[in-house]
Amino acid sequence: MDPTWLVLLSLALGLVVGAGFVWLLHAAASRSSRATEIASPTVPDGVDQVLEALPTAGVVVDPSNNVVRASAGAYSLGLIWNAVLSQPRLVELADEVRRTGEPVAEDLELARSTLGDATVQLNVRVARLGSRYILILADDRTEAVRLEQVRRDFVANISHELKTPIGAISLLAEALESAADDPEQVRHFAARLTREAGRLARLTQDIIDLSRLQAAETVPHAERVSIDHVVAAAVDQNRVLAESRRIQLAVGRRSHAVVFGDEGLLTTAVHNLVSNAVRYSPDRSRVGIGTRLHDGVVEITVTDQGPGIAPEELDRVFERFYRVDPARSRATGGTGLGLSIVKHAVQNHGGEVRVWSRPGSGSTFTIRLPEAEHLSHGPLRQRPLEQGERTT
Repeated sequence: MDPTWLVLLSLALGLVVGAGFVWLLHAAASRSSRATEIASPTVPDGVDQVLEALPTAGVVVDPSNNVVRASAGAYSLGLIWNAVLSQPRLVELADEVRRTGEPVAEDLELARSTLGDATVQLNVRVARLGSRYILILADDRTEAVRLEQVRRDFVANISHELKTPIGAISLLAEALESAADDPEQVRHFAARLTREAGRLARLTQDIIDLSRLQAAETVPHAERVSIDHVVAAAVDQNRVLAESRRIQLAVGRRSHAVVFGDEGLLTTAVHNLVSNAVRYSPDRSRVGIGTRLHDGVVEITVTDQGPGIAPEELDRVFERFYRVDPARSRATGGTGLGLSIVKHAVQNHGGEVRVWSRPGSGSTFTIRLPEAEHLSHGPLRQRPLEQGERTT
C-alpha cells in the first residue's frame, strides 16, 4: 500500500478516536454537572430577595426537609431549630405537598419553643418551589385571634350586663301598671325604675367612653390641664354620695402641677377612682386623695379603707366587666367598666396606673402622668414598685 494512504488512514483514525474521547469527556462533565446541580442547596434566583420582602415568615426546605433558606420571622416564630423544621406538623405538610404536588393551607396553633408554654396562631401555606424545593409561608395571626376573642367576650359581656337593667325596667313597668291605684306602691316602683334607668344610662355612657378611648392611642387635642382642678372636680362629683354615708373625703395639699391632656378625660379617670373608693369603703370611714409632683412625674393617689383586694385579683381589676365582688358591685351601682376607663384614659396621656392592696387593709390606686414642663426630657420616669404594688 502506498505510504501516503497509510499516513492519511492513521490521521483519520486518530481524529475519530480523539473526537470520541472528547465526547466522552463532555458527557461525563455534563453528568457531573447535573449531579452537582441536584445535590446543591442553591435555590432559584430571587428567592432570597422575596423572603426578605415578605411580611410573613418564609422557609425553603430540600427533599430531606433541611432548611436551605429562611427569613428572620421564621426564626422569631420558633419554626426552625438546628437548620431543620422544629414543628412536626410543618414537616407533615411539606411531605404531603411533595407527594401530591398540590399546595395546601392550614390554620395552626403551635408552641413557640420548647422552653415555655407560649403558643402562636399561624396561617400556613405550603407549595412546591421548582421541582426540588418546598416553600412554607407562615402568617402570624396571634394578635388578630386575641383581638377577635376580646371582641367576642366584650359583646357577650355587654349583652349580659344590659340584660339586668333592661329586664328590671320591664318588670318594674309592669308592676307600676298593676299598682296604679296604690300611690305608695307607685312611688316605690317609680323610685326603683329611676335607679335602674340611671344604671342603664351609666353603663351606656361607660361603653361609649371606653370605645372612644380604645379607638385613639393618644389625646387628639391636648391642652395644659391643672391637676388641682381635675382633683377638685372629681371630688365634688362624689361629695353627695360620700356625705350620705358619712365618709370623709380628705384632700391633700395643692400640687400646682400641670399636664398636657384632656381635662374631661382626666377628671373622669380620677372620679372613677374616688367613686370606687367611696362605694367600697364602710360607712363613717375615710377616703384620701393626694397629689404629688416629683422628678417630672405627677402622681394622683386615692386611698380607701375598704375590704382590700386579694393578690391573685390585682392583675385583673382593670379588665372590662371584671368585678372582685360582683354582688356588691351591682348593689352599689357599678358597671364594671370604671377601672378599665381609668387605665385607657391614663395610657392615652402617656401615663400609667398602679394599685396596691391587701385584704383587710384597703387599697391605694395611683395615677402617674408626665408633667407638662418635663415632657421634652423623655418618657415617663419609672420609680421602683413598692412591695405588693402592681402596674398596668
